[in-house]
This record gives sequence, structure tokens and C-alpha cells, in this order.
Amino acid sequence: MERKPIHSSQFKSAGYDPDKRILEIEFSTGSVLQFGGVSRQTADDFMRASSPQSFYRDRIEEEYTATKVK
Repeated sequence: MERKPIHSSQFKSAGYDPDKRILEIEFSTGSVLQFGGVSRQTADDFMRASSPQSFYRDRIEEEYTATKVK
């Protein structure tokens, strides 16, 4: 999955697979998590958010189950 840079101190990059509905987030620590069942709109909103940390906390972290990739 191709990831694009996220301009944030907490995140390094993020990518989305629309066929599998998976949002993949790489954190500044180097760890990578995948979140399943994420809509295209939610993924796009996260990647464009002016405050990715707040968006992640409010709309992703508590709503979707994470699977650690790396």
C-alpha cells in the first residue's frame, strides 16, 4: 500500500486501500497500524486534517480495531 506523508509530530505517513477498506498509519516511532472497515471519506479526512492527532483520537482510535503490521 502506498502511503503519503502526514505533516504531524505523531504520524509519519498514511495510506488507504479502497478495495479492502483498510487505513494504514505509520507513526513517528516507526510502528505501523492498519484499521479495517474505514470508509474512503474517513481516510481522506484524516489525511487532510489540519490536526491529524485530534482526528485520530476522535474518529479513528476509538472507532476502529487496530492490527499491528510493524
